[in-house]
Amino acid sequence: MTFERPLLLLTLLVVPLAVALYVLAERRRMRYAIRFTNLDVLASVAGGRYRRRFIPLALFLLALAALCIGMARPRHTTLVPRDRATVILVIDVSRSMEAKDVKPNRIGAAAAAIRTFLDRVPDRLQVGLIAFAGDPAVASPPTTNHDLVRQSLDTIEWFPSFGGTAIGDALAAAVKLGQQAVGGPSGNLASATAAAPETQTQGLVSILFLSDGAQTRGDLEPLEGADLAKAAGIPVYTVALGTPNGVLNFGPGGGGGGGGGGGGGFPGQFGGRRVPVPPDPETLRAIAVRTGGQFFAAQSAKSLQSAYSKLGSRLGRKPGQSEITYGFLAAAALLLVAAGLLSALWSPRLP
Repeated sequence: MTFERPLLLLTLLVVPLAVALYVLAERRRMRYAIRFTNLDVLASVAGGRYRRRFIPLALFLLALAALCIGMARPRHTTLVPRDRATVILVIDVSRSMEAKDVKPNRIGAAAAAIRTFLDRVPDRLQVGLIAFAGDPAVASPPTTNHDLVRQSLDTIEWFPSFGGTAIGDALAAAVKLGQQAVGGPSGNLASATAAAPETQTQGLVSILFLSDGAQTRGDLEPLEGADLAKAAGIPVYTVALGTPNGVLNFGPGGGGGGGGGGGGGFPGQFGGRRVPVPPDPETLRAIAVRTGGQFFAAQSAKSLQSAYSKLGSRLGRKPGQSEITYGFLAAAALLLVAAGLLSALWSPRLP
């Protein structure tokens, strides 16, 4: 805790001064004795009343101390919204996201977690959404209207899920979209491979990347996409969704994509089979480490919600000072009211 006017903390000396004056007054009053011929009457008059009469005084002194601290304008370090901050959400929509090892299925759990994230972030944070399988597509451009992002989530399952999993290309698209959101360089995927000046997006853009599989196609390798984010000063927070034993079921004669963890499209090739679709945590962990982000392994809907909730409380914010004067003033007011009520309730009355 810090104080805007620390010298005013000297007013706290009033508290021990008040205690000293009270003790002095008590000693002077004890010089005058009252004779009681009936000790039972004396016990009924004194007893518990003598001890509890100090409680209102203690509450008053605490209120006085709270007022003195409030006058010094206390502040505490917290996370405050960052102006012009942007978070690009990137979600894998490949066929393997239909696996049900995470309830209700991977894509449903991911959409629910993103909604939790949107509930946590500051209102003025720009949020964009990219869906990818074989190719990345912008589902929602960066906007402070988070309801538009929620509406895009309602249709996320309808995005093309065939063609494999292009993690590197999805990262490059997210970097480009983040640079455009804060006024940095833009262009096609080829031009995005040039290193961007770090100062243009440093501290302003973050990428939250969720995938359940390994890369199976794309122009860029995953760590090449990570290098683009690192050059632009954009941390990538990665989430590996799914369990090692996750499988995708294909009906007899039916067909849909879903190669080993990549979620790629191979129509008609796996009719009546159970295809393993484990996540690739090592690649996603390496992306987070290289870009200065953080890696999360989510093997259940609960752990996925926890990761997105934690990131929603952190991303788009920066350390700052928040004044808490009002808290001390409110506490002082409550203590004064309590002291007054107890004093009136416990004050001696003539029978």
